[in-house]
Amino acid sequence: MKTRLMSVVVVVTLILFTAVAGFASGGHGHKAPKKVGILLVAFGSSEASAQVSFDKLDAKVKQKYPEIPVRWAFTSHIIREKLAGQGKHFDSPEVALARMLDEKFTHVAVQSLHTIGGAEYHDLRKTVGGFKAMGGFQKIILGYPLMSTQEDMEKIVDALIDIIPEKRKKDEAVVLMGHGTHHPSNAFYAALMFQLQLKDPNIIVGTVEGYPGIDLVQDLILAKKIKRVWLMPFMSVAGDHAKNDMAGDEADSWKSILTQAGIQCIPVLKGTAEYDSFADIWVSHIEGPLSHF
Repeated sequence: MKTRLMSVVVVVTLILFTAVAGFASGGHGHKAPKKVGILLVAFGSSEASAQVSFDKLDAKVKQKYPEIPVRWAFTSHIIREKLAGQGKHFDSPEVALARMLDEKFTHVAVQSLHTIGGAEYHDLRKTVGGFKAMGGFQKIILGYPLMSTQEDMEKIVDALIDIIPEKRKKDEAVVLMGHGTHHPSNAFYAALMFQLQLKDPNIIVGTVEGYPGIDLVQDLILAKKIKRVWLMPFMSVAGDHAKNDMAGDEADSWKSILTQAGIQCIPVLKGTAEYDSFADIWVSHIEGPLSHF
C-alpha cells in the first residue's frame, strides 16, 4: 500500500513540475494571455443517483458563468477508484489543476462543494496553497464551502425549514444526518441545531462520524416523547451514507435503531445540492475568488 501511495505521489509530482515548466517556457518571458477557469471540487459519490446533485450544480455554475470553462475533481480516492471500475474517470484536485496548467489557464477559482470546512476542505486548501507557491497560475483562489459564515448559517436554516415535507406535523421530529468529522469544524453541526431549534424545537441534527451521534439523537427524541420522525440527509448528495447508514435495513442504521426504540421513521432520500436554495449558496461563493481576478 505504501509503495502504491509513493508511486502516486511521484506521478503527480512529475505531472505538476512538467506542467509548470511547460507553462513557464511557453510565455518566453511574456505574461500569458488571461484565461479564467473554475474547478468544482466535491468529495464524490459512486452512487448513480448522486449524479443528480452534481448535474444541478454544474448547470447552475455554467448558467451564471457561461464564458468560463468548468472542470471537476473528487477528493476521495476511494470514490475515484470505484468510479474507475465503472468506466468513469474523475481527477483528484492535484491532477485536475495540473491539467489546467497544461491547458494554459492563468486564473483559477477552486470552489469547494463540501458542506463544512472540515478535513477534506483543509486538505484542499493545502493543495491550492501548493499550486500558489509554485507560481504556475497568476492567481488561484479557494472558495468557501456551504456553511462558512453566520450569513450562510441563516440561509441554511431557512432553506432546511423550507424543504421539510409538507406532510410532517409539528409534533413529529425532523432528524438531519450530517457526515461529521474529527476536525474542529464539526462544531458547526451543533451550532446549526441550536439555530434551527430557535425556529422549530423538533429539528435535530446528528452526524455519522462526529458529534452529535445517533445515541444523543435518540435520547433527544425519546425525551420529547416523539413517536414519528422524518430522516433527511444534510449532505450534498443522497449517496451511501443516506441510503445505508440513515435509511438502510441493517441493524446499525439510524432507521433501524430508532425503529427498535419504538419510533416510526420516514426517510427522505434527497441531497441538499438537489435543492436550488442550497445549490445557490455554493454558486454564490464562487463570486469571492472571481472578484479578485
